[in-house]
Amino acid sequence: MDKKQAFLQVIEKNKALLYKVAGFYTDSPQDREDLFQEIVYQLWKSFESFNNASGISTWMYRVAMNTAIYFLRKSQRRPPVVSMREELLEIPEPDETSMDQRFRTLHEHIKGLNLLEKGIVMLYLEGKSYEEIAGLIGISSSNVGTRLSRIRERLKKQIAKTI
Repeated sequence: MDKKQAFLQVIEKNKALLYKVAGFYTDSPQDREDLFQEIVYQLWKSFESFNNASGISTWMYRVAMNTAIYFLRKSQRRPPVVSMREELLEIPEPDETSMDQRFRTLHEHIKGLNLLEKGIVMLYLEGKSYEEIAGLIGISSSNVGTRLSRIRERLKKQIAKTI
């Protein structure tokens, strides 16, 4: 199998992981798609340098998160673009369930975290262990636990203020 076919198989197998990272760091579908494409491009550029020292998904997470952070920093330098699509003008139905509303509230507060904290929370919500998160982020596992504890407390306080 040649390099291109092997790469396409890896991307297809891990497409959900890449979309998850892109979705976590962006708000609009267009930005999510742009970030996804940038992640795939960065993976392609570094595919030959992957040396199986870690798992393929671990390597992909690291490349995806670094690309997302760079993408966000670059986009913060540009003025925001406001879209006037019709779905933005739709008013939500008043019979939303409380669980949906609580999830949206939590998601909004998570979006307010800094880039490193967002990455830690995303990986934690993915079910990654502290050790795996530490390896991906580049901090100690005890630091992951400490940061998660502080993030939880801050989110609890912020959400309590809005209720």
